[in-house]
Amino acid sequence: MPAVHHKLLLEDALQDSPQTRSLLSVFEEDAGMLTDYTNQLLQSLQRVFGAQSEMGLATEQLSQQLLQYEKKNFALGKGDEEVIATLQNFAKTVGELNSLHSELANQMADSMVFPLIQFREKDLTEISTLKEIFGIATDEHEAAMVKYSRLPKKKENEKSGQLKSDLVKEVAYTRRKQHQASLQYYCALNALQYRKRIAMLEPMLGYTQAQISFFKKGVELVSKKMDNFLSSVSSMTQNIQAQLDVEAEAMRGSQRELLSVEDTVYMPDKDTEPVNRTLIQKAGYLNIRNKTGLVTTAWDRLYFFPQGGNLMCQPRGAVAGGMVLDLDNSSVMAVECEDRRYCFQITSPSGKTSMILQAESKREYEEWICTVNNISRQIYLTDNPEAVAIRLNQTAIQAVTPITSFEKRPEGSPNPDRAKPGGIHTTSSGSQKTGAAPEPEDLIAPGTPIQFDIMLPASEFQDQNRAGGRRTNPFGETDDECSTESDDSLLQQVFAVRFLGSMAVRCGNNQEVIYEAMRQVLAARAIHNIFRTTESHLMVTSSSLRLIDPQTQVTRISFQLEEVCQFAAHQENGRLMGFVVEGRDWSDGNEEGEPSFCAFVFESNTEGEKICYTISLAKDITEAKKDPEALAQLMKNMPLTNDGKFLLLEPETGDTTNGAGQEDLESEA
Repeated sequence: MPAVHHKLLLEDALQDSPQTRSLLSVFEEDAGMLTDYTNQLLQSLQRVFGAQSEMGLATEQLSQQLLQYEKKNFALGKGDEEVIATLQNFAKTVGELNSLHSELANQMADSMVFPLIQFREKDLTEISTLKEIFGIATDEHEAAMVKYSRLPKKKENEKSGQLKSDLVKEVAYTRRKQHQASLQYYCALNALQYRKRIAMLEPMLGYTQAQISFFKKGVELVSKKMDNFLSSVSSMTQNIQAQLDVEAEAMRGSQRELLSVEDTVYMPDKDTEPVNRTLIQKAGYLNIRNKTGLVTTAWDRLYFFPQGGNLMCQPRGAVAGGMVLDLDNSSVMAVECEDRRYCFQITSPSGKTSMILQAESKREYEEWICTVNNISRQIYLTDNPEAVAIRLNQTAIQAVTPITSFEKRPEGSPNPDRAKPGGIHTTSSGSQKTGAAPEPEDLIAPGTPIQFDIMLPASEFQDQNRAGGRRTNPFGETDDECSTESDDSLLQQVFAVRFLGSMAVRCGNNQEVIYEAMRQVLAARAIHNIFRTTESHLMVTSSSLRLIDPQTQVTRISFQLEEVCQFAAHQENGRLMGFVVEGRDWSDGNEEGEPSFCAFVFESNTEGEKICYTISLAKDITEAKKDPEALAQLMKNMPLTNDGKFLLLEPETGDTTNGAGQEDLESEA
């Protein structure tokens, strides 16, 4: 062991010379660096100990997880008996290794981490404490020497003699105290030079011995107890690998055989096999049309199959399918839908439920129609369904011929409009039934501008094109208010509505023009992100229609009842209604003026059918006014209020009559 070359001399402690203080600072610097290094080394050793402790916990968890394999009950667990037994043996071995890891962690804690912690807490903390005591004793000695140095040199008397004696005693006491503290401090610093070497070597000695003991016990465990077991496991894995190689080669051969087919197999609508029209069971993917809004739709690709007379649907990844439609006594026909090919529609017997599906190819399209047609006749309940299906083959062939919405349906064929969910019977005055629906271009000119609010230009449009019509005052005042009051005395009904838009149309004698205007207005609002609407009150009287601001009670716009030539509620969204107003256009210089038409679309808080019924009743009252007897009969058949007006509905405006809390609302259309 090499000798220590530098140490603090205890004989120099009393003198406390600058040379001694300089040497003391070197020892103190060395002790500070040793403290920092000891803390860093201790962190590293604690990390090793933590990793070893985690290793013990991990091996214990691994042992438990190996035993869980038997309890999983795999659905495809055939042939796993050998694997289960092998994993149980591995779990036992891992448990024994876990005990070795736990023992190694305990040895590391006792012989590696604990000695260094003891050195830090005992020796280094002692050095720090003695340094503080030495500093305090030095400060007290310096203070006593300052007092002693201030003694006067005049002749001593009794009082000054006593003071001198006290100061001498104080200096002696503090000097002795400093001497004792310095001796203890010097001894501890000298001893630290030896203890730090022991402290640095002892943890690594304990770590190495613990590892050697762990390896020895591990070798004994593996070599003596597991040689035969590991050999059997190795043989089993080799056998399994050989089986895998044989199976993989067979699968590669199957792949080559399956991929050797012609490309037409992968191409849709390239079927070479004839259509089987006698099917009562079929399964495959179809596209189903779903409505996402009033005028928007989405197509989803789902897996469909019939089961017990019901059409089932199963999304990709779902465990089981759900019933979509009862096919018994249902009707199926080919339809044209959104410019898509191979579409067909299935409608329930009541006509209230229907769905439109799209097949991938013409063959799939025809076979699905035939299959649904066969099931709808309930032939799957007969003794010989195939024979009955052959007899119904001709019916299925006729169903494959598409029927467009612009063609006249043959007698007895189902009406697609009646099959739409939520279809509403519309009420109209002067509607005309035509054999074929007109094209959208015949109803509304392409590029016709749409107005989304009742503003001044719209009022001017109505005033300029109304023959002999009165001009609406922007402040809600009219010059013939008194006469209007008397004309409207028989019927006054107010509905809360939201104006969606208006546009010029080409005709006013067909309800289709109102439906087309609704479609274009809602589509334009969706394209331009216009969803806010302002609530107004639509007052229906026996002589006019007026749109009133609920806050100011100002009439925004009004129409004479004879100018309203067409009105209807939406077929699917019952809260939508609209009407067409007829005016006159003098732009061509014609004295009588050419008829012009404008469609107005509203969304109401109630059923649009009720508003249409009220307008129809108002027109009946207008006609009945011409014949007093007819008017009296009408008043006798209809209930009246206490003031002699027709009683139709409860007011729909609620608390909004006074205009309280009116804000822009968002249309639900």
